[in-house]
Amino acid sequence: QVQLVESGGGLVQAGGSLRLSCAASGRTFSSSAMGWFRQAPGKEREFVSAITWNGGSTLYADSVKGRFTISRDSAKNTVYLQMSSLKPEDTATYYCAATIYHPVVLPTSTGAYDYWGQGTQVTVSS
Repeated sequence: QVQLVESGGGLVQAGGSLRLSCAASGRTFSSSAMGWFRQAPGKEREFVSAITWNGGSTLYADSVKGRFTISRDSAKNTVYLQMSSLKPEDTATYYCAATIYHPVVLPTSTGAYDYWGQGTQVTVSS
């Protein structure tokens, strides 16, 4: 059974940092693209960042570029999201996602991802 389990969320003051982790199990994800999305109350789930199977290419939403860094450890089947200079508008539930096959271009749409975690809450206070 495939599982993606996020951790590392919490409450932090504006300007602070958090590192999210996503541990994958049930199959190898060494050939998958991995992504992070977030969803705030009353809003649609939005793309945050994605990374290729070998970590050689990354993609970020404009709203987090320069503040967030995605990385992966394929040996551990884990992907990370280092978040710095956090803002109140970053408050959301953050979801990890994975594709079955590696796409030609890193996808930013939710429909392109095949597996999803249960989410971890990030709250940034002002």
